[in-house]
Amino acid sequence: MEKNKTVVADIDRGMYDIKNEDRYSYKVSQGLTPEIVTKISQEKNEPEWMLDFRLHSLKVYEDVPLPDWGPSLEELDMNNIVTYVRPHTVMKGNWQEVPADIKNTFERLGIPQAEQESLAGVGAQYDSEVVYHSVKESLRKQGVIYTDMETAVKEYEPMVKEYFMKLVPPQDHKFVALHGAVWSGGSFVYVPEGVTVDIPLQSYFRLNSPGAGQFEHTLIIVEKNAKLHFIEGCSAPKYNVTNLHAGCVELYVKEGATLRYSTIENWSRNMLNLNTKRALVEKNGAIEWVSGSFGSKISMLYPMSILKGEGARADFNGITFAGQGQHLDTGAKVVHAAPYTSSNISTRSISKNGGIAVYRGAVKVTANAHHSKASVNCESLMLDDSSRSDTLPSMDILNDEVDIGHEARIGRISDEAVFYLMSRGISEQEAKAMIVRGFAEPIAKELPLEYAVEMNNLINLELEGTIG
Repeated sequence: MEKNKTVVADIDRGMYDIKNEDRYSYKVSQGLTPEIVTKISQEKNEPEWMLDFRLHSLKVYEDVPLPDWGPSLEELDMNNIVTYVRPHTVMKGNWQEVPADIKNTFERLGIPQAEQESLAGVGAQYDSEVVYHSVKESLRKQGVIYTDMETAVKEYEPMVKEYFMKLVPPQDHKFVALHGAVWSGGSFVYVPEGVTVDIPLQSYFRLNSPGAGQFEHTLIIVEKNAKLHFIEGCSAPKYNVTNLHAGCVELYVKEGATLRYSTIENWSRNMLNLNTKRALVEKNGAIEWVSGSFGSKISMLYPMSILKGEGARADFNGITFAGQGQHLDTGAKVVHAAPYTSSNISTRSISKNGGIAVYRGAVKVTANAHHSKASVNCESLMLDDSSRSDTLPSMDILNDEVDIGHEARIGRISDEAVFYLMSRGISEQEAKAMIVRGFAEPIAKELPLEYAVEMNNLINLELEGTIG
């Protein structure tokens, strides 16, 4: 169908755009039917309750309309999307056993090297399934569980059944319901009480198959007084058909626990990124989000923190870069549902060549959440007069004994600053790049070194890219 053609302008994204042959051991037909959903569950040999959950989610998906706000999603036609592609391998615990084409992809992305140098565990997903998973023995001895969701459903079934899509139920919106019906892959993490995971864990999601969707599910439980830093990376090569990403992340942060969740999303510009992330934070617990949104034609992503316990805290630091043909609608939500809770949202957006960057956020303070504090700071940088940046904050405050602040600034690169740098012998292009990197620096410093470097590389790609 001609409707399925998507014309996208893009930069040369180097290693991120290298395509492998679309090899697979199994994939379902295009479309979304009860038969396809049942087949996915059968292929995974799932328990009956999971199949029932999938079919229930499919019915919810069919009953719920598309959002009537935000970017238009009219080009998405599920009749043209393949919802499950099993790669031509099974999950391995040794990189050398991973098929060469897949292994080479992850090597170009630096995942094996990062595992050796700075990670306590790695999961690597290719299309719909995790193809590699490993965790250090020292963590296993402490009782830390880090595995793929398919394994978790079978080996830790009672725990998965207790938590799976309870924080983000299918009824929330259409694409969560879609996720519940066709989810595949993702990570399961359990950190026992009092355990500090000193070195980060990371999952990386690579979508290679054209016209496919990726629907990984991440479920993390950090018990009382435990600590964890989890990193998520994503990328895909560019095709001339629509690809879809509708993952789901559920984070349970128990009393006194701390979880940092860092993401660099680097999808190609034929991707619709409709991801849902949510954290539930108990008494004196803390969730720290660090989020970078690059690539994708359309993004709708608003990580949500529910501060359920007294003294719970949420911090969100995010950056978005929208170029030609991109409409990135991103932000954060916080619900203060207990007294003495605090939150801080800080976002930076950059737009160029007609790109649209929107901050859409919500802060809610319930009637009983007295002495809560919330701060929202949004800054936007437009690199030309054809770009667009909007700030759409929502504040719902049901208690007077609170401290709430909101600040938004939208501006352009200062000609004076560029002229000053050029007078010191710096080219105009590098001068602008330095200003943009300086603008992004508060977010970069929150990332581990290698991911801060990747973020700066992505910014340089966006600034240097030839559009057309």
